Amino acid sequence: MNQQSMVAVDAVAARPAMWVRRLTAALAFAALTAAAARMSVPIPGTPVPFTLQPVAVLLSGLLLGGFLGATSQLTYLGLGAVGLPVFAAGGGLAYFAGPTAGYLLAFPLAAGIAGFVASEEPGLLRVSLAGLAGLFVIHVGGAAWLSVQPWLQGGSLAAFELSLIPFLVGDLLKIALVAVVALGLGSRVRRLLG
Repeated sequence: MNQQSMVAVDAVAARPAMWVRRLTAALAFAALTAAAARMSVPIPGTPVPFTLQPVAVLLSGLLLGGFLGATSQLTYLGLGAVGLPVFAAGGGLAYFAGPTAGYLLAFPLAAGIAGFVASEEPGLLRVSLAGLAGLFVIHVGGAAWLSVQPWLQGGSLAAFELSLIPFLVGDLLKIALVAVVALGLGSRVRRLLG
């Protein structure tokens, strides 16, 4: 076999391995999001608990890229929809009618946008902006869903207050944590996933 044929065979053999690594990474980030949901702290005055899910969502986009990050979050939502207890208080389709449904449904888009904003070789500013953009998407989803809830008095303004204000300090800390992890692991993960 000549050199060119060996290179072609190696390239074909590497494709399944790359596919398996990417699938494994997406599943791992779905599992990480589920684990982060279990770290839940109720916040007085809002039906939305403080969780570490946004950290997992943002890291999925920043480390895996927009498409694969969004795929990991769609997987997470799918696991919860079929009844696996991956959300903060359980699982099942009924969970998508609860007060946190808007946040959850925003996770794939938030991961995709964070990955897109961060691009190939992100620096501190780009990673921070990506985290901010992803959190913005999550909060817009949460506020939009809360604003149509019949039990909420005050409409959009009340929804904004419930969905954003109690989380501001925690969100800044989440962005800092995400930036440290993404900058520390980003290049290694991108090399591993091709």
